Amino acid sequence: MKALSIHGLTKIYPNGVQALNGIDLDVEAGDFFALLGPNGAGKTTAIGIITSLVNKTGGTVRVFGHDIDSDLAAAKSCIGVVPQEINLNQWETVYNCVVNVAGFYGLPRKRAKQRAETCLRELQLWDRRDEASRNLSGGMKRRLMIARALVHEPKLLILDEPTAGVDIEIRRSMWDFLRHINEQGTTIILTTHYLEEAESLCRHVAIIDEGRIAEHARMSTVLRKLHQEVFVLSLVDELQPDMHINGFAYMAINDHEIEVEVASGQNLNQLFAALSDAGIAVSSMRNKTNRLEELFMRLVDRRDKERTKQLADPEICV
Repeated sequence: MKALSIHGLTKIYPNGVQALNGIDLDVEAGDFFALLGPNGAGKTTAIGIITSLVNKTGGTVRVFGHDIDSDLAAAKSCIGVVPQEINLNQWETVYNCVVNVAGFYGLPRKRAKQRAETCLRELQLWDRRDEASRNLSGGMKRRLMIARALVHEPKLLILDEPTAGVDIEIRRSMWDFLRHINEQGTTIILTTHYLEEAESLCRHVAIIDEGRIAEHARMSTVLRKLHQEVFVLSLVDELQPDMHINGFAYMAINDHEIEVEVASGQNLNQLFAALSDAGIAVSSMRNKTNRLEELFMRLVDRRDKERTKQLADPEICV
């Protein structure tokens, strides 16, 4: 079953800005899905329409088979949302923030308390349950928002920049928690500017650019479209001026580090073999740049080239 099915979704604001231009998007139940794109690409508008906060101009949206036009209450009952902006009641206690939201979804008081305790314990907030939410750190507020979104046990969790402003340690613990609930069956849609986050967590990705879907595929398939990757290698021995790596270009960073380009069609086994043939021992290796970031810039470059071609072609301009 499709957790989310969008067809021909369009949004034109009263000022004439077209935020979405007929996008089609399907997310399978149980998936961990990344929705990426630059600011103003249409991500937030799409989420707003799915959650009924924004009225669409055209198209259809179904959440686990429930059409948001004809069966909105059922569709909303399937969704938990963690917005980008912190929107907690700063004067409520942590516990009441979660219990009261459970009541909005019709959970009986006894069940709401049980679910609030479960969610707060899972997100390591139970010992702060009697504190006002305003006293929490930024990372704790983010976790509280996730607990609040999960209290009614939604089948689809939508996370809009959930780790913005969170330190590395808390971000990693949130990743582990999100993987855990996804393995338990919760479908997750993630928007993020931390592109390594999407690469680490998500199995499928869609990239929105100017209101259109520019890419939609498995994460591994999308990453294979990159023309090359650059790796930073730390060498055991000092770099020799006449060093040669057969079939690979490299650049020295310092006496013990080099950058090596691995082009499309080459693989790491070939690189390791070339290093071995050259007698070069490597102590560690890392990616120089984020692969999704490279991919996104390639899509932008492709779009700019297409625009330039259209402007230069008088038949297209007519």
